[in-house]
Amino acid sequence: MNRIFILVAAAALFSNIQAQTDIENEPILPPDAQECVLPASPNAIPDDASYDDLVAAKKQVADFQGEVEAFRACLKAAEDNPDNTPGNLAAIVSSYNYSVEMEERVAERFNTAVRSYKERKAAEKG
Repeated sequence: MNRIFILVAAAALFSNIQAQTDIENEPILPPDAQECVLPASPNAIPDDASYDDLVAAKKQVADFQGEVEAFRACLKAAEDNPDNTPGNLAAIVSSYNYSVEMEERVAERFNTAVRSYKERKAAEKG
């Protein structure tokens, strides 16, 4: 009877430890990282963008990049919190990576518009 009690107690303790480990590994942004604001991407660039459209878009992209840098600095500050669990850190890394992917898409969209503009101008010169 005593052995059964010990086995049941050990099983309960192990399941409690396992549940706590699962919670610690769950990717949840910690409260300080939830305050970091990921900026919205700049407005779409028209397919037939003029030179003035590209100049305006370049400013929007530069502003966006500055805001994304501030977002990442905020995430870095949140990452340095010693109370973070492995799941918190995974969520921060995921948010950081998403911001990089977003910035790359914005840059590619701008570069595509510039290439299209240059191709149209070259075709006009014939």
